[in-house]
Amino acid sequence: MRKLPVFSAAIVLAAATLGALSSPSATALQPPVGITADNLSTYQTNGVVWAMAQANGVVFAGGTFSAVRPAGSAAGTNETPAANFAAFDAATGAPTGCQLNFTVGSNNATVRALAVSPDGSTLYAGGFFGQVNGVGVSSLAAIDLATCTVSTTFHPAVSGTVRTIAATAGAVYFGGDVTSVGGTARGRYAAVDTSGALLPWSPDADNPGRALAITPDGQDAILGGDFNTVDGTASHSLAVVDTATGALVKAYPPGFIDATSVTKSIYVDPASNAFYTGNEGTGGGVFDGRIAFSLTDFNQIWRDTCLGATQTVTVYGTVLYSGSHAHDCSSMGEYPDSTRKHLLAESVTDPHLLSWYPDTNDGIGEKIGPRVMTVSSSGGTDYMWVGGEFTTVNGAAQQGLTRFSNGADTGAPTLPQTAASSTDPGSVKVSWQSSTDNDDGTLTYRVYRNGGTTPVYTVTGDSKPWIRPQITFTDTNVTPGVKYLYRVSASDGTNTSALSPNVAATVPTTAEAYPTQVLADGANLYWRYDAASGSYNADNSASDDSGISVGGPVHAVTPGAVPGSKAYTFNGSTQWTYSDRQHPTPSTYSIETWFKTTTTSGGKLIGFGNLPTETSGNYDKHIYLTNSGQLVFGVYTGTTRTIATPGGGYNNGAWHQVVATQGPNGMRLYVDGVLKASNFSVTTSQNYNGYWRVGGDNLNGWPSQPSSNFFAGSIDEAAVFPTVLSASQVANQYALGTAP
Repeated sequence: MRKLPVFSAAIVLAAATLGALSSPSATALQPPVGITADNLSTYQTNGVVWAMAQANGVVFAGGTFSAVRPAGSAAGTNETPAANFAAFDAATGAPTGCQLNFTVGSNNATVRALAVSPDGSTLYAGGFFGQVNGVGVSSLAAIDLATCTVSTTFHPAVSGTVRTIAATAGAVYFGGDVTSVGGTARGRYAAVDTSGALLPWSPDADNPGRALAITPDGQDAILGGDFNTVDGTASHSLAVVDTATGALVKAYPPGFIDATSVTKSIYVDPASNAFYTGNEGTGGGVFDGRIAFSLTDFNQIWRDTCLGATQTVTVYGTVLYSGSHAHDCSSMGEYPDSTRKHLLAESVTDPHLLSWYPDTNDGIGEKIGPRVMTVSSSGGTDYMWVGGEFTTVNGAAQQGLTRFSNGADTGAPTLPQTAASSTDPGSVKVSWQSSTDNDDGTLTYRVYRNGGTTPVYTVTGDSKPWIRPQITFTDTNVTPGVKYLYRVSASDGTNTSALSPNVAATVPTTAEAYPTQVLADGANLYWRYDAASGSYNADNSASDDSGISVGGPVHAVTPGAVPGSKAYTFNGSTQWTYSDRQHPTPSTYSIETWFKTTTTSGGKLIGFGNLPTETSGNYDKHIYLTNSGQLVFGVYTGTTRTIATPGGGYNNGAWHQVVATQGPNGMRLYVDGVLKASNFSVTTSQNYNGYWRVGGDNLNGWPSQPSSNFFAGSIDEAAVFPTVLSASQVANQYALGTAP
């Protein structure tokens, strides 16, 4: 048990490879992660939790709230009054008998900082309040934990909200909006002894302090906040000062942390000889991530540049856990700008994300999500508590507080989305989208056939919530003309998902001409749009480059574009498909799809964009339909370069094949097997990493821009090739696709 302080087949992947079939066996928790992602039953608050501390198996929560209620109780029901403070049993999540009311006459009291003395006997609370259980104080109070009573002798008169506290055996250091203590001027930070008497320590910061930590040797204090200078020296947002004199020890010059970024949290970890900061920026492209610093020289070790307002950091074992609303970690080689993720983990020695993804929502107030973390031990189990503004945890209602532990992992992986197809007499291809497990990125999959209880195939694969590689099993023990049923399960080594619903494939007696030719021509992405339901679109090529459909397009539309196929119908506004895998810009390629529509609003049919689930900022290598039904193929070379069909009318309600190619012979556009336009001089396009998208994306700034960026109509048989298809290949595919 960790001693806790009492104070503050083949899987083809993207460039950032997740792993292959030889990955280690799945385990319920993937080291070095030591805390499960399964949230435990915990009391809730009816407001925001800003501060936490722990001692002797009790977790203290302070903030801006007036009541607590049991887990599962809706807001306003089963509430117990609690004025901005509550104490909880770390092991049960239920309140203890310690009840303290932090109030002020103006009725806007708040508790913003909590810290426990090193001997575990005294809790120090800071914020904006004038009384604790009727005892007069001034934004800083001391509570005897043995009796849960506020000290009547410790009452320094603090002017300004206290936002951070660090306690040692002989002193209480604090910071915030502090301008004076007992009438003596202070510059945002101050210290008192354990009796409440003001100490001479007085670092002078020009703007509010938000974080404070003491080094293990007690010699230095690390300050974080909104400030730009400390003791008259430029040191934006972070500084190290002497704990005796307040003299500046280490300054961080302008630009080291972005001018619009502030330090919200500091955690000192003696085991890694480092301290860690969590930062929040304002505006676009600022610093919102985490930094690791050496305790030896206070210099940076590494920096995580994820975007999304980090509010709190803590270390458990060799892992740095953080609370934020991180929405873009592409600069770290992780996920692009997309849905916010509020709880993350990374090694203390490597700022890349580990497999730990429990989540909250943004919640109320400033809609940040988590605000504070602490770890407490009780009965041989360690518990990570999280407080903040959130109102859901792991998708279920839970307000203000939640907790996780190093106990048994009880969460099973998600159900694999599965597809089966057979286009030749000798095999069935069974494919599925990798499952997710919030605390294990390596899972074991088992494939069952025709209701059997013994798997016919077992494989291990890696995944993350934003990279869920397709895994494929090719069953060659089949007979032409026979129908086969398949189901797949996923396991983390302890917990196993249910079996996926049966998917069926009937083995043909002869090869299906059209898909066989597409594959023979070298497609390395081939979405047939044959699924009956779900967001997963199987890739029928050997690349396992599956797609994810957004917004729920209509499935199983018949007849499809080619013999025996089905299609999807998109609504023209909120539905599209993107490749699960990020790709580098291709230099030579062909893109193809079949479409049917009567829309007069146009829309993008297929193209390349830098974002999968948001509107792309970089977008080209695309085919789009104008309002009049004209087809346009465009690339960006510093300016838009397009070729187009001579006229419109392709919105006539009939199925059409469209193919665009680019390579050393320039740009070419084919419709229904015939070359319609070309430009031999344009052989390059915009260079960026991106995703193939079908059904819609940005078209701003493109010639003959249609009314809608998104296509309304049916799409089938989308494919991407790493070569330039020849005119004869395009014509042959069209002939096979339209053969009776």
